[in-house]
Amino acid sequence: MKINKIKINSFGNLNNKEFELKDGVNIIYGENESGKSTLLKFIINMFYGISKNKRGKNISDYDKFKPWNTDEFSGTIKYELDNKNNYEVFRDFNKKNPKIFNNNLEEISKQYSIDKNIGNLFFYEQTGLDESMFISTIASMQQEVRLDNNIQNNIIQKIANIMGTGDDSVSFKKTLEKLDKKQLEEIGTNRSVGRPINIINKELDNLNLNKKELLENKNLNNKINIEKNNLSEKLLKLENKNKIIKKIKINNEENKINNEKINFNKKIINENNEKINNLNIEKNKIIEIKDNLLDEEENKINNKKNRNKIILIILNIILLIFNIVFFINKNYFLLFLFLLLIIVNIGIGAIYNNKLNKKINKIKLKNNNLNNEKNNKINLINNEINILKNNINKFNNEINILNKKIIEENKINNENIILENKNNLTEIEIMEILENRNIEKLEEEIENQISNIKLNIYSIELQEKEINTKLEKLSEIEEQIQLLEERKEELNDQNDIINIAKEGLKNAYQTMKESISPKFTEALSKNVYEISNGKYKTVAISDEFGLIVQLDNGNYIPADRMSTGTIDQLYLSLRIALMDELSEENMPLILDETFAYFDDIRLKKILNYIYEKYNNKQIIIFTCTNREQEIINNLGKEYNYIQIKP
Repeated sequence: MKINKIKINSFGNLNNKEFELKDGVNIIYGENESGKSTLLKFIINMFYGISKNKRGKNISDYDKFKPWNTDEFSGTIKYELDNKNNYEVFRDFNKKNPKIFNNNLEEISKQYSIDKNIGNLFFYEQTGLDESMFISTIASMQQEVRLDNNIQNNIIQKIANIMGTGDDSVSFKKTLEKLDKKQLEEIGTNRSVGRPINIINKELDNLNLNKKELLENKNLNNKINIEKNNLSEKLLKLENKNKIIKKIKINNEENKINNEKINFNKKIINENNEKINNLNIEKNKIIEIKDNLLDEEENKINNKKNRNKIILIILNIILLIFNIVFFINKNYFLLFLFLLLIIVNIGIGAIYNNKLNKKINKIKLKNNNLNNEKNNKINLINNEINILKNNINKFNNEINILNKKIIEENKINNENIILENKNNLTEIEIMEILENRNIEKLEEEIENQISNIKLNIYSIELQEKEINTKLEKLSEIEEQIQLLEERKEELNDQNDIINIAKEGLKNAYQTMKESISPKFTEALSKNVYEISNGKYKTVAISDEFGLIVQLDNGNYIPADRMSTGTIDQLYLSLRIALMDELSEENMPLILDETFAYFDDIRLKKILNYIYEKYNNKQIIIFTCTNREQEIINNLGKEYNYIQIKP
């Protein structure tokens, strides 16, 4: 694992700061009070959250690092695991849970467990390290390379547990003792007295003796149950028939409603046909009406007009004859007078004819109006007839649909009845019910049979109740026996499980003892040997003294008896060894002013060792001096230099 980028929006005395870390060694330089320890605390709190609990301190971390001049109290950290998966974590320290994003910036916070007190356990599930172990191994706080007694005892216990069981949270000896105690107290043995298995065996013997005396009544009860079951089967069959009858009656009622709709539609059709007949009669009467009076009046005027034409022609002929006579006699005055009369006569005739023509036009107009009115009435009647015919067609369609619906529904209902009841009745029995014409009578017969069977069942139940009163004790005894047998079986299973667990623990202990203990001790000793320039060869963990060192004479002494620089070397070696054992991840090593008590020779030795031994591990060194930088430069090694500025 390696940390790639840190962005602090606001945390303690750090505001709007960004830090990019690289593989290998990273030196973070800053003067005292510049914020180095705050940055390290930010990293830890980003992974594990910040506590509002004082935990024996004067002030909690939350109150200590919460900014005074802004409400912003957040930041982000980007890191990469050994499997090349990259993660970005945003945390608002005012809230318990962070937001975790994967390579594609998809939020995956819900993929991890949530502890109601701690919050999201994403980093623990990714690395296998809780916060206390992270601080005890990965992150060395300022001048805290040594481990206090509580932390040391915790680590010693975890190492011992790993050596014994392979799990840092499980103690082999304590677990084995608890299993033995649990086996005796919760189960017992054949030789024990008053334990659960002994009590159960004694109770079972007494109950089986009582059970034998009561078994005779059970046979009688079995016969009664058989008779009752036969009657119940008959009752169920009759009730199923009755259900079919009720469904048929419901279907008949629905058909009755549809038939009533059909009859109603037929009635409306008849009424509409009658209306059509009446309208046709009315239309014929209108058509037969003749405009006799208008025709007669027009004929009279035309006759009168013709008579006047004849009279006028005759009169004009007479006048013309007189004019010829007057012309012959050369009586020009009379000739002129009669000619004038002819002209006047013609004019009077024309005026009179014009007057008669006007009367005829009026009569024709009146006749046209009457014809239009008659045609309008006929059109209205025809429209009404068409509407009635459409209604008739509509109702005929509805009748056809209803008839079809009745047929189809009867078919579907019958099929459904057969399908629903084929498991309860034979198809022949169902068809007999469907084809029965007097369904009401059939229903009455079946209901009478149902009543009789129910009465018989009730009588049997009274007998059964009387017998059951006697069998109650037997039933209780059998139930107790069953429960005790089940409990006995559970105890035997539990006993087998405990024996298997004990055997497995013993085997695991032996295996782990033969593999992990030498491996860890060898790794720790090798680190100390190289860091101490071969001065100390063997270092181990003791339950009683903690970290112990073997002297040249073969004697082991506690590490706390060594010089300050040596102690720091030993505990740094312990941290490095623990890193490789307590997490499957290749965790970075974070050192905050760890080398304060190292002289230049020791510092050069440890830095050179780190470069050679852990060139594949990210190292983060917080320092307020230039010693580390100068020594690394003299060694000709590469590093990433970051300076924290106020």
